[in-house]
Amino acid sequence: MLAESLKGKSVIVTGGSKGIGKGIARVFARHGAKVLVVARDLQAAETTAREFVAAGGTASGFSADVTRFEDMEKMAQVAAERHGGIDVLCANAGVFPQVKMEDMSPETWDEVMATNLKGTFLAVKACIPYLKKSDQGRIVITSSITGPVTGFPGWTHYGATKAGQLGFMRTACMELAKYRITVNAVLPGNIVTEGLQALGPEYMKGMAAAVPLGTLGEVEDIGHAALFFASREAGYITGQTLIVDGGQVLPESQDALAQM
Repeated sequence: MLAESLKGKSVIVTGGSKGIGKGIARVFARHGAKVLVVARDLQAAETTAREFVAAGGTASGFSADVTRFEDMEKMAQVAAERHGGIDVLCANAGVFPQVKMEDMSPETWDEVMATNLKGTFLAVKACIPYLKKSDQGRIVITSSITGPVTGFPGWTHYGATKAGQLGFMRTACMELAKYRITVNAVLPGNIVTEGLQALGPEYMKGMAAAVPLGTLGEVEDIGHAALFFASREAGYITGQTLIVDGGQVLPESQDALAQM
């Protein structure tokens, strides 16, 4: 079974204390992986890890900033020490402050680039020496439909990073193929998280109406996609993307939805 191949594997999830990252980490912990929950807030990371342990999983928390390479190196070292190596990196940490270009400061642009795009590179780079030693080395990037497929006002910086992650992935998977390390990306649509809820009930209602399946996704929907990419069964898949959005990107117009 697919989930069986993750039992006992060492998994890192950056941005793992809340939102999609927490959903990813929970799915891996539930399927027997040893999970390092990474977040800037140590208390949040440890609280999340304790939740997984209370549910029967193996997890611990760690504080690190993905924009700092020394933090990522320490993260990789700690994961290897606690869990006997690194098998899977879920590069999930990201920020998405909504602001339109005319009002956006260069500093805000740089902050989003540093976390979402450079942070992905730094996390991957730090983990490579350990992933090379794994018999099931996997990197799973959390991208988005915003940027690679769609656009939304206020997220030019976010969309640029999410598209950039896919450009990074397509060459990274070639460079790491000689080590049998695969690199793939999950592209979430609108998923119910703390961030989405903060945009208000009307926004959430409107987004759900734009999804052919009629509902917003759950964080564990992304976790299950990441679990598949990390499995032994997905070992011949690399450089690929999987959209998890309930069909959101498919209708060519509002009329197409109305015709349903």
